[in-house]
Amino acid sequence: MRGFASDNHAGIHPEVLAAITAANGGHQPAYGDDRDTARLRAVMRRHFGERAETYPVFNGTGANVVGLQAMADPWSSVICGENSHIHVDECGAAEKVAGLKLLPVATPDGKLTPELIAPYAWGWGDPHHAQPKIVSITQSTEMGTVYTPAEVAALAEFARERGMLLHMDGARLSNAAAALDVPPRAFTSDAGVDVLSYGGTKNGAMAGEAIVVLNPDAVRGIEFLRKMGMQLASKMRFVSAQLVALLDGDLWLRNAAHANAMAQHLAAAVRAVPGVRITQPVQANAVFAVIPPAVAERLRRRYAFSTWDERTGEVRWMCAFDTTEDDVAAFAKALAEEMSA
Repeated sequence: MRGFASDNHAGIHPEVLAAITAANGGHQPAYGDDRDTARLRAVMRRHFGERAETYPVFNGTGANVVGLQAMADPWSSVICGENSHIHVDECGAAEKVAGLKLLPVATPDGKLTPELIAPYAWGWGDPHHAQPKIVSITQSTEMGTVYTPAEVAALAEFARERGMLLHMDGARLSNAAAALDVPPRAFTSDAGVDVLSYGGTKNGAMAGEAIVVLNPDAVRGIEFLRKMGMQLASKMRFVSAQLVALLDGDLWLRNAAHANAMAQHLAAAVRAVPGVRITQPVQANAVFAVIPPAVAERLRRRYAFSTWDERTGEVRWMCAFDTTEDDVAAFAKALAEEMSA
């Protein structure tokens, strides 16, 4: 059943699948000493600068946990949004596995600001207080909004002035770059981000993520932590080949731009349905709206999607690289039928 529950529900882009097949010929060294991983490192440097070091991993949670752990001390805390993936959707992995205290901040649009962070950035030198060390942001955010390069740079400056580091969960980084019409480095390495979790899965990969260290001085022991965290792939070439397929050309941008365009198309279609209220700016590939719970229940029998907030009836509709205009039109028609029932 096609739906709008998550861009994770989409399949593998054919060009990525072909890259996996191409990587399957012959023998290559294991654990990252292969040709595809070497090529990925070079490709990532083109996108993020010559200091960028890339560490492929299995999934986004692994990228976030290992990346944060490499940036932190055992007594560190991480300031993040209350809707952030590391706080809400990773089963406490940052706290359980990495041993880090998370300090969630209320963010009406999913975006942190220096003003929102300031009340949580204190207590350095107090042994009774977990020491704020990292600010973690998500691009694009869990609410479908996008940080501008200037907004990221302001957060990086705020953190740097206080001896802190800036981490970015880039599970949908490609969608943000497409929405802003800027290269990814404009709001990462050029804006002062220290460590990035690069997401390929939501952009058309099968299982392709990477930790990209933009500031090598910000981490320690990441090679060991990746192994300890069970994120070191033996046949790493098959992870790396997927990311190369996305990033060596413009496939990442084509996929993201298409998903974003379908979200705009969806927003326009559902906005025309009486009684539907869109709650967030539609900037990347997500549409948030409020509909009656009974309507959501009936509509979910026809299309998969998620309820974001049970209290308000807010739902989330996600578009992917393979969402079509026919998908959008059929969904909007079904929504209109259920709203009028």
